[in-house]
Parts: sequence; structure tokens; C-alpha cells
Amino acid sequence: METTHRVHVGDAQSLPLADDSVSLVVTSPPYPMVEMWDDSFAAQDGAVGAALERGDGAAAFDRMHDLLAEAWGEVARVLEPGGIAVVNVGDATRRLDGTFEQYPNAAAVTDRVRETGLSSLPGLLWRKPTNSAAKFMGSGTLPPNAYPTLEHEHLLIFRNGDTRSYPPGDDDRYESAYFWEERNEWFSDLWEFTGTRQRLSATDADGDGDALDPDLRERSGAFPLRVPLRLVLMFSTYGETVLDPFWGTGTTSMAALVAGRDSVGVEREAGLVEAFDERVDEAPARSRQVAEERLDAHREFLADWDDSPNYEAEHYAFGVVTKQERRIRLRRVESVERTDGADPRTYRATHAPV
Repeated sequence: METTHRVHVGDAQSLPLADDSVSLVVTSPPYPMVEMWDDSFAAQDGAVGAALERGDGAAAFDRMHDLLAEAWGEVARVLEPGGIAVVNVGDATRRLDGTFEQYPNAAAVTDRVRETGLSSLPGLLWRKPTNSAAKFMGSGTLPPNAYPTLEHEHLLIFRNGDTRSYPPGDDDRYESAYFWEERNEWFSDLWEFTGTRQRLSATDADGDGDALDPDLRERSGAFPLRVPLRLVLMFSTYGETVLDPFWGTGTTSMAALVAGRDSVGVEREAGLVEAFDERVDEAPARSRQVAEERLDAHREFLADWDDSPNYEAEHYAFGVVTKQERRIRLRRVESVERTDGADPRTYRATHAPV
């Protein structure tokens, strides 16, 4: 099996893609009212910078989300009927003009995405416990001026129309099945695992290293691979295309590569795109690790389960709980090669069953 991965240097407000051309969108945009992205928003709309200078948080918040709304319109255009879009976004807290306030980014993104015609589906909370003993913001132990600590982000889920349909017994879909116990964990509405957004790096998918320009590093915060990888496995099949219009360091493309899906990314910073050449080298080892961990976890589940599996897996020497799991077939990346020298950067990967 082969997959293709393209990365365009461009703007999410004008995607270089045909209508109805992607099956899944997984993205994390710049978060309005988080200071590290002020300059990016202000460069696109001078009214944002002016509102921030005069301390008008409400006006700045609305103008930032108006800019993102243009990208959500493009997402709706390129998403095929039945396709899913997942937006990872966190709310922001900030003091402007002497007033401390929370800015509800998740609610604003939901409103603007729904205005494109996409429908809301039940979403997820990604809770990231910190090790800090101080679980508050604001004043110490005297009421009433302390505030709860924000330890979660939102994974907002949208769909273009009704559910997707597939041919009966479609091989790609059945081989893309997840295990019964994975379904029960992944589709819970609360994901709770530690791990911060990864630091920028051209040398390590977990964010270690120091290879990128410090200025680029300060202007981007990539989510850990675990987040988009799980979403890709949940909401797409082999042979489908995953898009990230706010590509950043390419974590969504890495997830699609590891999972055996095609991908497209769009990123404004050419330096981030160039750094992906080194990250793709990690894909064979990372995909093998992910596949082996999933298989080992299923074997452990069966060993601890009080009941007997109902069916035998066709490609593995173990049982499965449901009939739909019988044809599950995990794949690993054998090789990845860069196939061009211009925009879009294109990578072709070969995959083999595990």
C-alpha cells in the first residue's frame, strides 16, 4: 500500500484543494486572545492590533474569530459529504485594561463553523492535569477572587451532512477497524492524559531538540502526536485523505502517515514546512511502535478479560469481541521518500501489514 503526503506553503483562508476532496480534517488553529498569536492576527487585520492596544478584548476576540471564519468556510468547501472535521482549541484567559476575563474560543469556533453549514456532533474534552500544587489562578486562599485553573482543551467535532456510506464489506473500512476496548476508551467524552503541547523541533516527533528558528518556535504550539493519531484512527479509513489547514509542525500529517492515510497540509511559514523533511524519517520506527503497542494492549486486554472472545481475527492469532473487528489489519511504514523539489512538498510512503 502507498500513501501520499502534500504540504503547501499557503493560507488556510484559500485552500489549494478541490471541492469535496478530503474525508477528514484534524487541526488546531491559533487560539484567539492567547498572546503568542497576537502578532499573527494583527498582521492579517490591523483592527485586531488597534483593539488590543486600547484594551478592548471583546472587539479583538471577535475580529480574530472573523479571520478564522474564512478558513472554516474553506474547510466546509473541501470536506466531502459525510466527512468529519475536528478542531482542537482551548479557551483563553487574559487581563486587558485592568480586567481579568475568560475568552470562550470553543463556543466562538462552534458558532462560526456551524454558520458554514457543517453540523455539530458530540465533542471531547482533552484534560491535561498539571503537576502544580496550586490549582487556581488569582488570589490565594481568600474569597472571592481566585479562579479555577484551565486544564483542558476542546476537541470540537463537526460533520458535512449525514453519515458517510461505504460499499458493503469495503476492505479499507473493515481493515481500519479499531478494537472493541479501544472504541470504549476513545469515544468517551473525556480524554485524560498528561503531556503538554510539543515544542517545535525538526529532529524529534516528541518535541525534543533545538533545530528550528527560535522565532518560529515561539509562534507555534503543536499538539502531541497521540491526539491527531487517535482522531485519524477514529474518523477515517485506509485510502482516505486527512487535511490540516493550520499545519504547523506537521503533526497531523505525521499521524496520517503512521496510520496509513493520505494527507494534505497548508502552512504559512515556509520554515516549518522545510523542517518536516527530517521528521518523516521517524515514521517507520514510530508506526511500528504504534502498531505493536496496539496489538500488545489488545492481547493484555484479552488476558485480563473475564469472558471469551466471540470471534477469531483473520490476520492475527487472537480473538476479538465483535464481528466487525475480525478483519482488522494494522500497517507500518516501510519507507518514505521526498518526490519533488517544489511547492507542494510531496512525500510518498510504502506500508506493509504488521
